[in-house]
Amino acid sequence: MARHGIRGTFFFTVGPDNMGRHLWRMARPAFAWKMLRTRAASTYGWDIILRGTLWPGPLIGAGLRDVIRAAADAGHEVGIHAWDHHAWQKHVDDWSAEEVRGAIVRGLDALREIVGREVTCSAVPGWRCNDRVLLEKERLGFVYNSDCRGAGVFRPVVGGRELSQPQVPVTLPTWDEAVGRDGIDDSNYNEHILSLVRPAGLNVLTIHAEVEGCSRAGMFEDFVSRAKARGCSFCTLGEIVGASREIPLGRVEQRELDGREGLVACEARLVARGL
Repeated sequence: MARHGIRGTFFFTVGPDNMGRHLWRMARPAFAWKMLRTRAASTYGWDIILRGTLWPGPLIGAGLRDVIRAAADAGHEVGIHAWDHHAWQKHVDDWSAEEVRGAIVRGLDALREIVGREVTCSAVPGWRCNDRVLLEKERLGFVYNSDCRGAGVFRPVVGGRELSQPQVPVTLPTWDEAVGRDGIDDSNYNEHILSLVRPAGLNVLTIHAEVEGCSRAGMFEDFVSRAKARGCSFCTLGEIVGASREIPLGRVEQRELDGREGLVACEARLVARGL
């Protein structure tokens, strides 16, 4: 990103790396198919796939303090993703408000200590968000959150209450959602994504450090080069919020999404105030 003179928004998980505990989801056909079509073993490596299965995973924030701080010092926007990514995805729908708040605050405090500054944005793991999460985040004073999929910036309404923190939805499919489906592979994924970019709309792409930052790093740089050649510019999600004048209201609801296993939080735009 530095080579191309662009800045982005980085959401960090800072607690235990328990990615291997997701293997229990292999019993679900949709997840098993995703692992097969993305060739997970060669993409991530067996050390990552099995991390945290037989022993506690290492603390990401403790082991990668310098990397996380370097992202912030380079001028990128830094937000909290999670303390324990696996625990959030597996348990958030069953957690009480206090448990939700505790999980967010634990990660938030750790990330603040690492970067030495306030952290004003967040994005939940796997777009697993519900009204309880939205209400607890409202208490924590974030400037904005990116907890769902959708088409435009909006402010959530929960139980008739208009929340102050805008949501910036992810609008474009991730690599693991697209490859192995409808003829899409590494050779045409970048062109597929660029074909979905809306010049007059919101365009937010999630990339994963363990994919585009590792085995597909060259592929990501090719995407940046192609996007710039087409006149695309890059900015942080915070800059998008700052440039938004009138932000409409919406709700967050659970839906199925092509290429993902299980339900994810999605934007449901309200057509009129009070609905």
